[in-house]
Amino acid sequence: MGDEQNMRRIFRFDGAGQGRPVTPEDVAARGPDGGWYWVHASRDATGLADWLHRDLGLPRPIIAALVAEETRPRCTAMGAGVLLILRGVNLNPGADPEDMVSLRLWIEKDRVISIRLRRLLAVAALTEEIEAGLLVRSPLDLIALLSDGLVDRMGPVLDGIDDRLDELEDRIIEDQGSDLRGELSHLRRQAIILRRYIAPQREALMQLLTYGSTNGTLVTEEGVRDRIRETADKVTRYTEDLDAARERAAVVHEELGNRLSERMNRNMYVLSLVAGLFLPLGFLTGLLGINVGGVPGVETPWAFTAVVVAMVVAGIVEIWLFKRLKWL
Repeated sequence: MGDEQNMRRIFRFDGAGQGRPVTPEDVAARGPDGGWYWVHASRDATGLADWLHRDLGLPRPIIAALVAEETRPRCTAMGAGVLLILRGVNLNPGADPEDMVSLRLWIEKDRVISIRLRRLLAVAALTEEIEAGLLVRSPLDLIALLSDGLVDRMGPVLDGIDDRLDELEDRIIEDQGSDLRGELSHLRRQAIILRRYIAPQREALMQLLTYGSTNGTLVTEEGVRDRIRETADKVTRYTEDLDAARERAAVVHEELGNRLSERMNRNMYVLSLVAGLFLPLGFLTGLLGINVGGVPGVETPWAFTAVVVAMVVAGIVEIWLFKRLKWL
């Protein structure tokens, strides 16, 4: 039992929304005061699936969805409850933010069961606030707080991507970006992965409100529903920001490629001009350097000076010709 207790947090909320920690044995003791429970556990907790089925009475298909290896954000009505899967950025030390952590939730009128794969700061912060006296009046109110906490922590990560793109754009404008292709590719990959899991969350949250209103599972005050709608709109804005960041990264990558290509073409052009300048001079020196009889000036003391002067004059003429042809 010790390992299971370490991997689980259970809160019981009274009719006024005041929550207090309880033990797994207290979950079955539901009082007549309109109270409800929040059970939060790690997917790696020992015997979790059996405990969910045996003590909490969850059907096996729902348990399989809660402990699945791979999940994407979605919302599905199943019998008397709603299965909701959300994702949050991974802010654990040493982790990549785009390695998003899933939060799987089973929601009924009088209980919420949430399963995590890795630690989520949004969940940890909410449990601390509840222990400090935060009132949570209904399961949907809890979902509003959780989803808002998950989405709010996405903002700084997306701002960091935008700031890094601004810095890369400035470096490219200053012609200091020849070594930035790897970083640009990483930013594009990061934006693509984040969008893959963030974009479906708006639809999941809106479906949650629809299921709650149609089957009566999550009846609550309109203010909480408005907060969830606002969170869904925030997800939409973040999705648009990721689309814009991905397009900016593609444009910056293209501009970097154009600048590198332009620099290479310029260097090749200079080398071609140098080769063109020395081609006739090389021909002249090669012709005079052949090892056969009859080469003029062999016995003349000033012949070398004359050849050098002739080569200098030829070089000057070539430079004048290149400028006249606007090659220089």
